[in-house]
Amino acid sequence: MKYRIISPLRINQIKYRFKINLTYFALLFSVSFFAQQEKPNVLFIAIDDINDWVAPLGGNKQAITPNMDRFVDNGAVIFKNNVCAAPVCGPSRSAILSGFYPSTSGIYNNGQNLIYSDVVKANATLPEYFSKNGYHTMANGKIFHKHATANGVDFGAWAFDEFARARRYNKDAAKKKFYTASKAGVIHGEHNPGFIDKKSKLSWGPTKDAFEETVDYKVADWARTQLSKDFDKPFFMAVGFIKPHLPWFVPQEYFDMYDVDAIEDIITKEDDLEDIVKPNGKPLFKPTGEYNWIRKHNLGKEATRAYLANISYVDACLGIVMDALEKSGHADDTIVVLWGDHGWHLGEKLRYLKSTLWLEVVKTPLFVKLPEMDQAVYCEKTVSLLDLYPTLVNLCNLPKKANIEGHDFSALLKNVDSDWERPGITVSNEGTSVLTEKWHYINYVSGAEEFYDVTNDSMEWNNLIHESEYRQEIKKLKKWIPKKRVAPKKERYKKPSNYVDADQDTTIKKTRDFNKLE
Repeated sequence: MKYRIISPLRINQIKYRFKINLTYFALLFSVSFFAQQEKPNVLFIAIDDINDWVAPLGGNKQAITPNMDRFVDNGAVIFKNNVCAAPVCGPSRSAILSGFYPSTSGIYNNGQNLIYSDVVKANATLPEYFSKNGYHTMANGKIFHKHATANGVDFGAWAFDEFARARRYNKDAAKKKFYTASKAGVIHGEHNPGFIDKKSKLSWGPTKDAFEETVDYKVADWARTQLSKDFDKPFFMAVGFIKPHLPWFVPQEYFDMYDVDAIEDIITKEDDLEDIVKPNGKPLFKPTGEYNWIRKHNLGKEATRAYLANISYVDACLGIVMDALEKSGHADDTIVVLWGDHGWHLGEKLRYLKSTLWLEVVKTPLFVKLPEMDQAVYCEKTVSLLDLYPTLVNLCNLPKKANIEGHDFSALLKNVDSDWERPGITVSNEGTSVLTEKWHYINYVSGAEEFYDVTNDSMEWNNLIHESEYRQEIKKLKKWIPKKRVAPKKERYKKPSNYVDADQDTTIKKTRDFNKLE
């Protein structure tokens, strides 16, 4: 082998060029890294089945939520008229995370999985879009709704770079001596055949486990650990709390925060449903099994107390996360979004649970904090959880995703009085709700309709649909009803017996090619 002899002058030239190139690449890297770090982190906190019974919204004045209070008081926009895109967990989360209404995705109930939707097959979900645009994405708790698949269970792990499961092998079991359950026929730990109601799903009571052993605490503790780390990318961290979802099992100390005898009864109107009729004049609704069971056994105060206890419990878990953020080095460059997937009835409209198009369900908490905010500001505009996708994309300086159906409300975060003419739209398998600051119009696929003046009738006791003076207002709101409804896919699989603890389906991620997803 022959070796080429290089002169000392040539060697010096090479060394000089090498130093120049090193300097150039170091500068290029530092500029690139700096530009990347200019993108804010996102802390995306979901709370399951929570209505406006939190202190910042005042839906129930008895609610004790000091951590939510502190969160907003330190600087956040509180959306008083935020609506869910769908009134039940799976479809609501599918809409938020995909950016498409149920009428476009075909996801109307919990049995339908968004991974089989044609529009979702072609589009990146919110965490995927952040991941493909330079973010490290991670999650724990309930973010997507779980579904059985051909290869296990889909918990939504495929949408994140990193995914943890605090709920696995943790049941938050109740102390049988003190719990209440309608299907089991138990009240205050006493079994009685007369207590059984197979049409009712309510249950509550103190857990066997201490606070530090419960599921949502484990989720919060995971978030605390993540926030103590340094990242070489901006992060998108999704934290999913499952309470106050049924069963209402939380540690005893949260029940003890409320004196059951001092609990205020929910005001109801026994003929509330009589003015909501089908086109043939027959009633569209009747009191539910849960409502009848509660009334029969005089458990209204107990149920209210149990729900409030669950809200205070999840508020304590939220406090762990917010304390960790404040102590971390991330607080000054992190956007925090706190949202509930939909609201809940506790006797209003003669029912408990969710899945309706009335205010108690379509309205849900949404609080947004930007790093520069230092005071609580209320926004009256009717926004939607569907708007989170485009809003976060804009706030984080990601490429605009033009084909999703939400609308960017970032201008409202700078000025809550900015122009915003859109109503809040909620789509269910039964119909569509269209909410403005003053009016609420509900259109059912059956042909039934409702119309309320929510500024003067917040309980929605007086259906004004047949009042001639409101025809023009109703006509305006009708224009927002989806013109088409995509039929849901029929692909479904039987739930395994150990549904919550089952193995994840690891095959889904391979089908989600970022290069092909819009």
